Amino acid sequence: MWQCQVCGYIHDGDEAPERCPKCGAPKEKFIELPTEKAELVVRSRFTNQLLAEVMGLGEELLGLAAEGIEDKLDPACVKIFQYIEKAGLEMLQMAKAEIATHISKGKWG
Repeated sequence: MWQCQVCGYIHDGDEAPERCPKCGAPKEKFIELPTEKAELVVRSRFTNQLLAEVMGLGEELLGLAAEGIEDKLDPACVKIFQYIEKAGLEMLQMAKAEIATHISKGKWG
């Protein structure tokens, strides 16, 4: 695994690419990631994908909650949908914040 020292792009492979696909930097601007760092990138890719899926589910929950609140069948149902709306928003924000943390720590790849 190789990382561009200009833009941070991570390349999977036995050697660095001739040019960075993101910024165009030459091969010499890439460094090989140590095994420990490369393993962290692989693990974070998995967790980041899970967090992205959670965000998608959160968006679905918000849509369902909005429909339920708008329907106003009865106060008990509205209360449930309001709870779902609040929990969905919190879930989205938590997932976004965790991904931002991963990016800031270089655990995005």
